[in-house]
Amino acid sequence: MINNLINRLDKVKQTGKDRYIARCPSHEDRSPSLAIREVDDRVLIHCFAGCSAHEVVSAVGLDLSDLFPESKETHKSLSRPFPASDVLRCISFESLFLKICALHLKNGEQLSDKDYGRLKVSHNRIVAA
Repeated sequence: MINNLINRLDKVKQTGKDRYIARCPSHEDRSPSLAIREVDDRVLIHCFAGCSAHEVVSAVGLDLSDLFPESKETHKSLSRPFPASDVLRCISFESLFLKICALHLKNGEQLSDKDYGRLKVSHNRIVAA
């Protein structure tokens, strides 16, 4: 993958294993200011003059996606651990508890420590749903 990029650059010099410097194609560069390296099948680039990675790859006719390997997995639909109907029933039940707590507070009643604990459980379940 790194070869696809470095073959399009000028004044490329290898500085180490899978490490290179080159003239940046997205600005007038007299000396190499673009650092390129490959890590875990990904090509990392950094222009010390401040050009963005997008500007650099666009200048040589590539896309940012060309710097990364293609996904080995096909995108699977996300499966939910619970059926949607069960999640909705849970939200409905927890909402009822919240409503009861709100009515108690509206009427000037204090909630017990046990009720506050259960209120936290309701909140967490609704957020997780």
